[in-house]
Amino acid sequence: MTLLSIVLPVYRVQGYLRQCLDSLLSQSFTDFEIVAVDDCSPDHSGQILADYAARDPRVRVVTSPTNVGLGMARNLGLEHATGEYVWFLDSDDWLAAGSLGAVAARLRATDCDLLVVGWDRVHWHGAVQPGSAEKVLAGAPPVFSLQEWPKALDVLHVAWNRVIRRELLSRLGLGFSTGWYEDVSFTFPLLVAAPRISTLSRTCVHYRQRRTGAITRTVGDRHFEVFEHWETALALSAKYADPGDEVRGLLFRRMLWHLVRVLRNDNRLPKESRRRFFAQVTEMYHRHLPPAGFPSPGRGEALRYRLVARGAYRRFVLADQAIRKGRRNRAKLRRFRGKVVDRLRRFAHHLYYRVQLRLPVDQSLALYGAYWYRGVACNPAAIAAKAAELVPEIRPVWVVGKARKGSVPAGTDFVEAGSWAYFRALARARYLVNNVNWPNWMVKRRGTTHVMTHHGTPLKTMGLDQIDYPGAATDADFVARMRRADRWDFSVSANAHSTVAWERAYPCGYENLEVGYPRNDRLATATEADAAAARAKLGVPAGQRVVLYMPTHREWLPKDTEVLDVEQLSAELGPDTTLLVRAHYLHVPAAPRVPVAAGKHPITDVSSYPVVEDLYLAADVLITDYSSAMFDYAVLDRPVVLYAPDWIVYREVRGVYFDLADLSPGPMATDFAQLLEILRGRDYADDQRAAFRARFCYLDDGGAAERVVRRVFRSE
Repeated sequence: MTLLSIVLPVYRVQGYLRQCLDSLLSQSFTDFEIVAVDDCSPDHSGQILADYAARDPRVRVVTSPTNVGLGMARNLGLEHATGEYVWFLDSDDWLAAGSLGAVAARLRATDCDLLVVGWDRVHWHGAVQPGSAEKVLAGAPPVFSLQEWPKALDVLHVAWNRVIRRELLSRLGLGFSTGWYEDVSFTFPLLVAAPRISTLSRTCVHYRQRRTGAITRTVGDRHFEVFEHWETALALSAKYADPGDEVRGLLFRRMLWHLVRVLRNDNRLPKESRRRFFAQVTEMYHRHLPPAGFPSPGRGEALRYRLVARGAYRRFVLADQAIRKGRRNRAKLRRFRGKVVDRLRRFAHHLYYRVQLRLPVDQSLALYGAYWYRGVACNPAAIAAKAAELVPEIRPVWVVGKARKGSVPAGTDFVEAGSWAYFRALARARYLVNNVNWPNWMVKRRGTTHVMTHHGTPLKTMGLDQIDYPGAATDADFVARMRRADRWDFSVSANAHSTVAWERAYPCGYENLEVGYPRNDRLATATEADAAAARAKLGVPAGQRVVLYMPTHREWLPKDTEVLDVEQLSAELGPDTTLLVRAHYLHVPAAPRVPVAAGKHPITDVSSYPVVEDLYLAADVLITDYSSAMFDYAVLDRPVVLYAPDWIVYREVRGVYFDLADLSPGPMATDFAQLLEILRGRDYADDQRAAFRARFCYLDDGGAAERVVRRVFRSE
């Protein structure tokens, strides 16, 4: 039996349907079918479905004889579904990469009857808003019933965020009703009746917020149909099980919240219909008020519900207007206060900084920063460590963001970014070492030395070279970029390729230090004992093959877009392989995440692990795409595999300094099947790696940091 049937009702979605289908059929997990229901769509949706069905046997098209609406189309799809579980997706939404594999793993691990998954909202103007699943589902037991964990009632009540055991629907005789708000009479009885519920809070569904065409943005009296669905929901919930006083009260409160939300939405009810709608809400209140009452809501909601109970429509309108106005005013006041406080703070800091600039430079102070104050890391960390040996009279101080203070190694002197001590150190330090630029407003004082270490050998275009690739330039003020680069006294370069790239990208008056990368000194001198120690620190079991996956950032994609389905990769590689996954630093929250194991396969999120060199030493194989990690890892002379399904797009949009296909450090896979074949066959193209190392790693001999320290701090 197929594990999963995806029921896809289709009606007037010709502009979105291909994206939806592609997001399903491109998943590495394949044990599913798509039951697409053509609800007599008058546009080209039917032809699109026919084209996909002709190309992929997993797509089956069912055509409704007449237009029956969303609920009945779902029922029709359910009749033709054969999977153990069924997922009712909307055809204008689409799935995140890896979602099917993650869902399948969760279903198998929990044997649940109902799985509630996470989502985000993708607005038509490009903004992406996280869904409430991660917040609401925090603390949910692995498996539970609604009576055991009633908080599940607060999850958005839609069908597309639930994966359901098909046998449960058959046993209950539960399906969708006609009309708008059909999800209400389906999702709530299902929650009450499901014996085993589980959750998966990761983003699985990208919920499209359409500019036009959505029911929630359509004004009309059809919104009155919500009452019939709530009547059905409450009746079925009582029929399937005794929910108990707590669930009954929470369900009632959820009903009130939903009805009042519809009433208050200016994009739904016509003005002339709102008093009548309010009266019907009052009837529902008195008809279904639980004998034991219901939990108290927030203050504003409580006032609205009291007025609903009294049937006081005019007072409800006035109170609602007052609450809205009060919230707007409080928000304006908070913003105003915040702006005033922020401006006063910035003025005070600016004044203090200017005063400090008039004081003598502290000849013994070296100020270090890395990755926009994310901690002690990268080339600056290696330089600071070597400087402590060779020039102990120079006092090292790090700048660290507030959220990262807990990650600073014990005994390290640091200042918090934005503090008084920060502005004092920035104004008076003799040496300033960073792998990114210091703030725009910082003044380059006479007699101070600025060292730009960079944080990677450039494959992608940088600096002025991005003028020709505007789609990838997040900062289009190239004049300001050059002003920042004009402050550099030294630019650390890993190799001749980097030197040429930096001079072209940043044509300023600095001195190139073509000495290798200091952060790679540890890799160049590493022993087997160092690798074993790194594995032990990460808790990798003995005998495991360790594969490290480090993708780069793509400026044109939503922040959490996954290019590789890591759950499926781990499952395919098997239990003898530990998969370490490290997201690009721009995708890691300001507050570090605790490394966690995901699913039932050996896979660990090491995105917030502070020392990337430990990960390199622990890994037997590196998988990357266009990240500079390939240049660093190659120092170890271990296999590198490139997973580059979008190489052509990346090359054209981001711009590159050389053709990676010609100068790859190892085999390049352009799809998941190729990647698996390479990893299973372990044909890592050693000759390519040797040529790559000769071109890019020839200076990484373990002495780069010392060469920088001697030139910068000792003027040798």
